[in-house]
Amino acid sequence: MPTLIVITGPTGSGKTDLAMELAVRLHCDIISADSRQIYQGLPIGTAAPSAEQLARVRHHFVASLPLDAYYSAAQFESDVMALLPKLWQQGEYAIMCGGSMMYIDAVTRGIDELPTVSETVRREAYGLLEREGIEAVRERLRELDPDYLERADPANHKRLVHALEVSMEAGVPYSSLLTGEVRQRPFRILQFALDLPREILFDRINRRVDAMVAAGLENEARAVYHLRSLNSLNTVGYKEMFAWFDGTMDRTIAIERLKKNTRVYAKKQLTWLRRRPEIELLAPDTALNQIMQRIDEGTK
Repeated sequence: MPTLIVITGPTGSGKTDLAMELAVRLHCDIISADSRQIYQGLPIGTAAPSAEQLARVRHHFVASLPLDAYYSAAQFESDVMALLPKLWQQGEYAIMCGGSMMYIDAVTRGIDELPTVSETVRREAYGLLEREGIEAVRERLRELDPDYLERADPANHKRLVHALEVSMEAGVPYSSLLTGEVRQRPFRILQFALDLPREILFDRINRRVDAMVAAGLENEARAVYHLRSLNSLNTVGYKEMFAWFDGTMDRTIAIERLKKNTRVYAKKQLTWLRRRPEIELLAPDTALNQIMQRIDEGTK
């Protein structure tokens, strides 16, 4: 039976290396479920697969879009669902690896059908954010969809703007379009996440940020600094570098803030994982063998 194997977990947990080992063993491709690795020019800050890894295993949705391109979880769902049958013509397995929760949910659970947001509405919503800040977005959303605002993460600016632009486009509250229904897929899905003690995970994150800086994160961020208003760059790693370039914090503080914000993001990923009992948590040192065992059990 065609099988999609999902490898996820918090940032810095070792997902890419595990997916690589598994892909080599199963002779299959890897689909990146990372909402930032899909953009070009950001290999260091997004911890994208290395040139060696890309040469060893074929990857999809890595560095495939320009920075100014609009992309969404709904588009990802559509693109992946169109790609999977082609991959399964080559073999029984495909691997999806990443930590963008909405992207993983879009493929494994389905996503509610929402109206396509016009460029006019998108510019209006993001223009409000740029001109008057996130509080103005919250106030507008309080008028159009108070129910969503009440349960939304107030610090997640991207989600708030998305809810606002959909409400504006649809003419009804964004929350009224969210059914939460899980779609049945015509293929087997096995989902796994790497589970590390929190202190080990946070130490890995801190060391990875140091490695990114040593690898040239500053130069990478400076190369796209003039595009800093783009949504693709409104993310951990670049925001801190831009704040340093803007002069609102010095280099040392920017790097420490980057570590802290990455740890905060990892905590959000862990919270999401706890709400997904279908995802099996695995220790890194035994994960590969356990996944192969689950695959074998499903073929008997």
